[in-house]
Amino acid sequence: MNWLLIIFSVLPAILSGDYNAKTLSVQEQDSILNVQSAEGQCTRYRLESENEERLFRRSRLADWYVIDTMRHTRKQLGAGLKLGKVRDAVMSPNGRYVAFAKDNNLYIHKLDFGTEVAVTKDENTDLINGVADWLYEEEFGTTALFAWSPDSKQLAFVKLDEREVPTFSWETYLGEPTAEEGKPAYPQYPQSQSLRYPKAGCSNAKASVCVYDVATKGILTMQVNPENADVYFPRLRWTDDALLVMRVNRDQNKLEVLACNPKSTVSHPLYMEESKKYFVDYELFDQWCWLSDGRFIVLSEQDGWRRAYLYSKQGFEQKALTPEEMDVTAVYGVNEKTQTLYYQAAPTPSTRQVYALNIKKNSEPSVLSPQPSMEGMWSAHFNPDCSAAVLCYQSFETPNTYYLYAKNKYELIEDNHEVREAWLSNGLPEPQMLQINGLEAMLLQQPTTSDQRPLVVMHYSGPASQRVLNRWRKKFEYALVEEGYAVLIVDPRGGDCKGRAWRNETYMSLGQKEAEDLIAAAKEIAKRDDIDGSRMAIMGWSYGGYETLYTMSTKGHPFKAAVSIAPVTDWRLYDSAYTERYMRRPQVNERGYEEASLLNKAADLTGNVLLIHGTADDNVHVQHTYQYIDALVRANKQFEMQLYPDDNHHLRKGNNATHMHERILRFLKSNL
Repeated sequence: MNWLLIIFSVLPAILSGDYNAKTLSVQEQDSILNVQSAEGQCTRYRLESENEERLFRRSRLADWYVIDTMRHTRKQLGAGLKLGKVRDAVMSPNGRYVAFAKDNNLYIHKLDFGTEVAVTKDENTDLINGVADWLYEEEFGTTALFAWSPDSKQLAFVKLDEREVPTFSWETYLGEPTAEEGKPAYPQYPQSQSLRYPKAGCSNAKASVCVYDVATKGILTMQVNPENADVYFPRLRWTDDALLVMRVNRDQNKLEVLACNPKSTVSHPLYMEESKKYFVDYELFDQWCWLSDGRFIVLSEQDGWRRAYLYSKQGFEQKALTPEEMDVTAVYGVNEKTQTLYYQAAPTPSTRQVYALNIKKNSEPSVLSPQPSMEGMWSAHFNPDCSAAVLCYQSFETPNTYYLYAKNKYELIEDNHEVREAWLSNGLPEPQMLQINGLEAMLLQQPTTSDQRPLVVMHYSGPASQRVLNRWRKKFEYALVEEGYAVLIVDPRGGDCKGRAWRNETYMSLGQKEAEDLIAAAKEIAKRDDIDGSRMAIMGWSYGGYETLYTMSTKGHPFKAAVSIAPVTDWRLYDSAYTERYMRRPQVNERGYEEASLLNKAADLTGNVLLIHGTADDNVHVQHTYQYIDALVRANKQFEMQLYPDDNHHLRKGNNATHMHERILRFLKSNL
C-alpha cells in the first residue's frame, strides 16, 4: 500500500482511538457492584466538575460543584471566597465537608451551612499546602497531598517549601487558540513560563506534615522529620488509631511508615525497609490493606520477588502469603468473612492473572476467572468487603471483556465484540511472542512471503517498565506493519515482572546494558529469512528516546536509522526524584552520570537520526535536545530535526500527533 493511503486507512483510527475498546470507569464498575460513592457514607451530596483546565500531567483546575440530591441544588466550590476554578476536591467520610485547593492553599466547604473557610493562608506561592508540586505529581503519581481522618474531624496534609528549588524557564510562541478553527493568536513577542524544577543533585522542596483540626481551626506539625532531613512524604493514610506517613529518603533506598498521634504530634515507626544494593519501590505502599483487627498486608520485594506479607497490628511480620518467584502486581483486598485475599500477579512476565488465597489456612492460591486457561491480562475491581468483583480480560486478540463475579458465579457484562470485528476486518496480524537471549519480545508483521522486510525495533527500556504484554493495544506499530515493515518490540534488562534482581540490573548505570540487549535482539532476529538485516531502524520516546540514541552510539549496532522522541540526553538535566531513584545523586555517582550522558557520546553516533521534541515540554525539557544538537554539531554529525512549538511531552496538541507519525513514516521510507 502506498504510505500516503495510510492517512485514509488504519492510522487515523489508531490515533483517534476508534479501535479502542470500551473501558468501564470506576464509577461504572461501582454501579455494577452497587457500591456507594467514594465521597463517603452520606449519599445526599455528590461532587462533579466541568470546564477543566490542565495544569500538568495529572492536575486540573475546574469548576467544582456540590450537588444536593435532596434539595436539587448545585453550588460551586470556592464561590463564597471568589476563588474561581479550584482543584482536588475531596469529600469527608461523614459527608459534611469538602476539602479543596487553590493557589497552593487548602480550603474547606461546610455542607451543613454552605460556608467556606481557609485552612492555610500562605501568600508566598513557593509555600505549597496539601497539593503536589511538579516533582511529586510527576514522579510520585499524586496531585492531592491531603487526607481526611476517618471521623472527619481532622485533615492531614503535606506542606512543601520550594524557596530553595531552582527555577526552570521556557518561552511559548503561539498564544492561545482563537475561535477560528483553533488557530493561534500568534503574538508579537513570546511569553515566558517557569516552574520550580529540582534536577538531579539540586535542592528539593523541604517537606513537613501537618494536621488541621476542623473544630479548633488549629494546625499542628507532626514530628516525622525532626532533623529537617532531605526526605519525601509521598503518601498519607489514616487508620482508626493513627495517621500513617510514608517517609522516603533522598536516595530512595529506605522507606519508613510512621504512625503519628495527631494530637501529641509524636510518631513511632510501624514499618521500615532499606536496601544497600537497590532502590525501594514506594508504589508498593499503595497496595497495602488493613484488616478490621488492625493487622495489615504489606507488598514488598525484600526477598527478591514482590510478595504479600501479613503483619501484626504492632508492625511485626507474621508470615509471607503469596508464593515465591512470582511478582504480585496488585492487592485488591480481603474478604474477612472467608479470610480470602484477592490479588493480581504475573505467572509469566507478559501476562496477569487474578488469584484468591486463604490467609488463615496457608492454602495454595486459586485462579479467579471464568476461563483460567485464557492467557492475557486479567484484572479486577472489587467492592469494599470483597464479596463481589468486576473482572476484566484482554489479550492480543480480545478487547476488554468484563464479567461480574459474585457468589462463585460469573456473568458476562461487556465483550466489545463490535470493536474486535471491526479490527479483524483490516486483516492485520497479531504479534508473535518470542524469547530472544532471555529477553521478552514480540514480532509483528504481515504473513510471511518470499520477500525480506525492513525491521523497526520499538521499545521503552526504562527501569521497571514493560512493553511486551499480551494485551489489546492497537498503536502506531500497526501502521508500520501495513506499510510493509516488521516490528520487533523488546524489553531489555531492567524491566518488570521478572524479579527484583532483574529490575535492578541497570541500577546506578543506566543505558549500557539496555543498549547491549537491544543490539543483540536485533542481530538475532535479523538471522531470519523474512527479515532484511541491512534495513533496520530503532525508535523510542522519552526514556526510549534516550536509549535509542545510546544504542546508536554503541559500537557494532546494526541500525541504519533511528527516531528519538523527547529524549533525555544527560541525567543531570532530569528531575531529582526519578533520576536519583535509579542513579542516586551525581555527587555520589559521578562516573555513572558521565558514562550515561549522551553529550559525551555524540562523536560515536553512527546512522541517520531523526530528533523530535516539543518546545514546551515541562518534563524532559527541550534543553536536552538543544544541548545534544550542539554536541552533534561540534562532532560534525548530521541529523534530522522536527520541533513542535509550545507542545509538551505527549505531543498531542492540534494536529501534531498525526503530523509527527507522517514525518516518521517519511523518514523511515527514505532511510530503509
